[in-house]
Amino acid sequence: MPDDMTASSTELKGVLKQVLGETGLADDAPTLTIMSQDIWAKGKTAEFVASPETLPQLQETVRAAHARGISLNPRGAGMSYTKAYAPDRPNVGILDLSRLNKIIELNTDDMYVTVQAGCTWASLLEALKAKNVRTPFWGPLSGLTSTVGGGLSQNNAFFGAGKYGSTGDSVLCVAVVLADGTLVRTGTGGTAGAKPFWRHYGPDLTGLFVGDAGTLGYKAEITFRLIPMPAHEDWASYEFTSRDACARAMAQMMREDIASEIFGFDPELTKVRLARASLLSDAKTLTNVIKSQGSLLKGLKEGAKVAMAGRGFMDEAAYTLHFAVEGRSKAGVTEEIKILKDIAEANGGKEIENSIPKIIRANPFGPLNSILGPQGERWVPIHGIVPVSEGEGCWRDIDAGFDAMRDELDKYDILTGALITSLGTTGYLIEPVFIWPEEIYEIHEQTVEDQVLAKMPRHEPNPDATAIVEKARATVLETFSKHGAAHFQIGRTYPYKAGRDTDAFALLERIKSTLDEKGIVNPGALGLNEL
Repeated sequence: MPDDMTASSTELKGVLKQVLGETGLADDAPTLTIMSQDIWAKGKTAEFVASPETLPQLQETVRAAHARGISLNPRGAGMSYTKAYAPDRPNVGILDLSRLNKIIELNTDDMYVTVQAGCTWASLLEALKAKNVRTPFWGPLSGLTSTVGGGLSQNNAFFGAGKYGSTGDSVLCVAVVLADGTLVRTGTGGTAGAKPFWRHYGPDLTGLFVGDAGTLGYKAEITFRLIPMPAHEDWASYEFTSRDACARAMAQMMREDIASEIFGFDPELTKVRLARASLLSDAKTLTNVIKSQGSLLKGLKEGAKVAMAGRGFMDEAAYTLHFAVEGRSKAGVTEEIKILKDIAEANGGKEIENSIPKIIRANPFGPLNSILGPQGERWVPIHGIVPVSEGEGCWRDIDAGFDAMRDELDKYDILTGALITSLGTTGYLIEPVFIWPEEIYEIHEQTVEDQVLAKMPRHEPNPDATAIVEKARATVLETFSKHGAAHFQIGRTYPYKAGRDTDAFALLERIKSTLDEKGIVNPGALGLNEL
């Protein structure tokens, strides 16, 4: 690092210790190591980690870094697998937003909630349940630790996404700290004397900061709209003998605009889920199934079904599809789930015990032990979102790409699988995953529960296998590009810049240079300010 940059960084750390206090700034080697890596890759080691606890502290931190030309990469819970915040150059600080975790306003009269960016999805849901309300989209599977701000920067799939779309579709307004420390509020949050109750008043500035990979500004507060907590829900699971039938069934279900979630697994991923743990290994899981049913009698009945099914309901691993429907009346939910069941059966599906969607709904934000394989292997996903009519063909082409690499994958014991899930009536998400023997990182040690990690074998460094995983990921990305895919969590992995219309990307560059003329807000992400 040039001497002048070293001096600037040293000076900045001195200033930030005054702004944030001793506990708000870290530059010890263990902290810098873990905060500079994600689930997939290790970045350049950061110079420091700044952890503001208040909005004024956030603004002062950003101002001080801007004055010295020091880049800051925003980090939420660290669940990226696309190098979203991992530094790609020296002299970068990590802006840890996890301590900005408060709920600012819960307004059930005007039906919105405002939270700080570091609030977790699990914390938000717990607070809203007490008022019998919910955000329409209500979190990813990693919501136990994943933050709302990270979800807004990267976008999310899963809970509620089948009906309401992704994170950004439920957002009304945001408060963003720009590169120079200026605070901007979008929507009616930026109207003098108004509440943050409405997104659209003039150009949609909120949309600029949805899915921006944290490159246009630092999210401080996010306002979501609220809906009543659904009074009834039901679930169903089906198995299919072929990938194409499973894929086709989900596409047809999506067009009905009924399910709050639709998700499916190929046989390999189903086997992995079953290998990780018995459905009854955690008594809390079964207890939550019983509690979530609304009445003791129904709870005991549904709990008994799960207990009796055990793991035997999917011993013959097949392509499986699971879906949940929610609504105001039991009759309405019953009618709608029958429509989806009819679609499954028309495509050759065979109904199986609905333990998986039932358990996931009762325990939506479980421990993140699944970031490792069942035998302590490394795990990494990659995904694409294609038009609903392209889902079947895209999934078929991804599998063909794996078949072409079969010898290499088998040589290094690399397991592949796939998850599919729905985003409204138009977005068909396919998420291939890779599991392979490789050493784990500090972030895995920190994330996986100690009692689970203690039972897992450890693997030696296996760079040759990881190189094949990287090659396979690149093959998947090529397939997605051929199908015109979009992506969440773009980070520094997905080919956003390469695939964009030239004039569209030029417009983004002009916006970036206006908001961040020094190019120091998460440089490199989205292909902006690349080295």
